[in-house]
Amino acid sequence: MSVLEQLREKVRTSLADAALAAGLVAAKEELPEVVLEAPKDKAHGDLASNLAMQLTKIARRNPRQIAEAILDKLDRASASIVSAEIAGPGFLNFRLDKASLYPVIAEARAQGDDYGRGSAGQGRKIQVEFVSANPTGSLHLGHARGAAVGDVLCNVLDFAGYDVTREYYINDAGKQVANLAASIEARYKQALGRQADMPEDGYYGEDIVGFAKELAEKEGDRLLSLSDEERFQYFRSYGLEKELDKIKRDLARFGVRFDVWFSETSLYENDRVVAALDALRAQGYVYEEDGAIWLKTTAFGDDKDRVLVKNDGSYTYLTPDVAYHMDKYGRGFDRMINIWGADHHGYIPRMKAAMAALGNDPDKLTVLIAQMVSLFQNGEKVKMSKRTGKAITVEDLMDEVGVDAIRYFFTMRSMDTHLDFDMDLAVSTSNENPVYYVQYAHARICSIFRQAEEQGIALVPAGEAPLAKLATGHEFDLIRKVGELPETIAAAAAAYAPHQIIRYVYELAALLHSYYRAERVMTEDAEQTQARLQLLAAVRVALAVGLKLIGVSAPEKM
Repeated sequence: MSVLEQLREKVRTSLADAALAAGLVAAKEELPEVVLEAPKDKAHGDLASNLAMQLTKIARRNPRQIAEAILDKLDRASASIVSAEIAGPGFLNFRLDKASLYPVIAEARAQGDDYGRGSAGQGRKIQVEFVSANPTGSLHLGHARGAAVGDVLCNVLDFAGYDVTREYYINDAGKQVANLAASIEARYKQALGRQADMPEDGYYGEDIVGFAKELAEKEGDRLLSLSDEERFQYFRSYGLEKELDKIKRDLARFGVRFDVWFSETSLYENDRVVAALDALRAQGYVYEEDGAIWLKTTAFGDDKDRVLVKNDGSYTYLTPDVAYHMDKYGRGFDRMINIWGADHHGYIPRMKAAMAALGNDPDKLTVLIAQMVSLFQNGEKVKMSKRTGKAITVEDLMDEVGVDAIRYFFTMRSMDTHLDFDMDLAVSTSNENPVYYVQYAHARICSIFRQAEEQGIALVPAGEAPLAKLATGHEFDLIRKVGELPETIAAAAAAYAPHQIIRYVYELAALLHSYYRAERVMTEDAEQTQARLQLLAAVRVALAVGLKLIGVSAPEKM
């Protein structure tokens, strides 16, 4: 339990004891949960509680009378409360002893890179499946947002004490892969000087031309002597390997890793698709009509039933996806999270319906939608790459603005909201650029410590520091904000809201910059200097941890 959480727990305990001592309840079991919040206006104190309003029905008094009775019996000293007052209809506002915040500094310094790591997840197994782009071309803009928010969410969940598995589902079966193989074959023949038409739904990217040229140089015309099936399988395997290598390379550069790369083809090879159909039949939710096989998803709230097997005998996209999610459930995860693109929103109810039809708990599956990103440069919307004249890829974007800016900007808004990304702002070295603003806060602290080292000033152990010299409002705002990191991480994990970490580091950076403008760190008072360096050391830890969770660098010089 963090320092701030311990402080709040002491206040909760004191309030509960006071309510009992005042005879407002006969036993602690009758008490509602004591809720504490930080008032929006700092003038109202450090913490506020609506306990008096919660007790009106039980105590049968008006809330102000209840609040007065609680304050009369409140043990202020044990809860580090220096003052308490009643506001409005019966809110209780408290001011805490500022010295009670000092242990935050020692906590942050002692834990270092692990500051904020908690046990809220209790080791529960969570699988997060994200990106999962078809291996038929480069990763594009939509994939970049899914990659950023998915990776940061995994980082946050891990830090909050969950057992996280990161998974990429490889769509390496079906029509799109057949088109990939046919496209490479056509380009291969063309590279050999033969006449060959591209398939109707072929892939026309320069990468396909390059792959085929490599093959022609390496193999000559040998592949033309293979049977049609052998040649198809060769081009299919070759194309998938090349495209996946490119995807893995881009993701590695983007700072994203996966624990599991799950192949759709393996579902067919292991008869998982047939097994899923058989399981649905056994549950009584499959029927035949118009020569097709249908899943009765309307029984679970979907707006219409869905086709599993078309009248030509081929599977719809839903069928292997049902088999894949059936496999997920079989692996024993406590929770599965899918991060899908905006165009998959309508797919959610049918997948949950399919899981319910199989007898699985659909609430174990959470689908998060990553909305679209629009790029702007020079005030105009950007749709095409200047280099290729085609759709912007993740590689293009990394070359143009860098990994740090993409990860920060793509995560800074709730993933279910549309995002406008200003490329000019992302590369600017001004306070208007939030990435620069936060990173500069970290670099500024590092610069101060270099100055201290030049002057022969070293940090003493946190327990020996003269922290009583920290007395300004700016200083207590900073300490409190540093202390909020553990609960911010836990809350972001619980809400699957990685953007909350972005908000935290930005607010902490803003407090640091304000403090730097208002106060001198290096003063003639050696004890005050030492205390302020201790504070900045804790701020640096919190900034570094937050930036690491986002996957953004924490530079020491800028």
